[in-house]
Amino acid sequence: MSSGDYIPQRVVCLQPSSTLTLRDLGLLDRVVACTRYCSDVCPEVGDGSKIIVSDSWTAHADQILAARPDLVLASVPYQIEAVGEILKSGVRFLGLAPRTLSDVYADIAAIGGLMGVPDRGLSVVHSMQQAIDDVRQRAELAPRVRVFCEEWGKPVIASQPWVAELVAQAGGQFVSEPGKAISPDAVAAAEPDVVLASWCGAGDRVPLEKIVEQRGWSHLPAAVERRIFCISDELLNTPASSLVGGLHAIAWALHPGLFPRPRGIRQMRAM
Repeated sequence: MSSGDYIPQRVVCLQPSSTLTLRDLGLLDRVVACTRYCSDVCPEVGDGSKIIVSDSWTAHADQILAARPDLVLASVPYQIEAVGEILKSGVRFLGLAPRTLSDVYADIAAIGGLMGVPDRGLSVVHSMQQAIDDVRQRAELAPRVRVFCEEWGKPVIASQPWVAELVAQAGGQFVSEPGKAISPDAVAAAEPDVVLASWCGAGDRVPLEKIVEQRGWSHLPAAVERRIFCISDELLNTPASSLVGGLHAIAWALHPGLFPRPRGIRQMRAM
């Protein structure tokens, strides 16, 4: 039996980050099933060639088995019942739960190694690091900007640590504890210069004007200067190479004079 016989050839991806990473590795042909959300970051899988299955939050063993995979890739968020369903399928399972950029890099490298292309994994990581460093170098001479970024609105939950790291690379100071719930009043007390909203599963549909009104934020420096933005969900909440696009959106929001406006960001209208 050759070493290639141990390398997965039929993969089920239960989160967009896994699908995107396999695309970056040049292995999208090995993806036999993915979620309906995967096409948001990887349009190539929206052509009907992949079986559509539930994600890591709502996974079903029978759906996984129907795809006849030899590997299941999943990432946060998880629900314990869904993890049970994944394990019940009996298929080899790699479950990821990144929190920091270092975790994201390690996960990409791990997937590359498991799929038999370790050098490609390291190349994807290097490209991300180089793109992030380019933004850091351009932003380091600009004034630091106080930033609040949220991944959910009810309750208000601050974005994950990897987003806080991206904010720092773009020349910002993250004003809350990443990944934790925070009250609208506490956000107001921090007086952020910029507010970014990127709600999980909401795409680019965060109602900026509505949340400013409902939370009593009209007096915030960010609201007065209309520096409240929606960044498309897939750019900040997908722990994969798409985070580079999220960084470009953050950088423009913080320093529009230094960076061009990228796709995936929308600014609050005048109240």
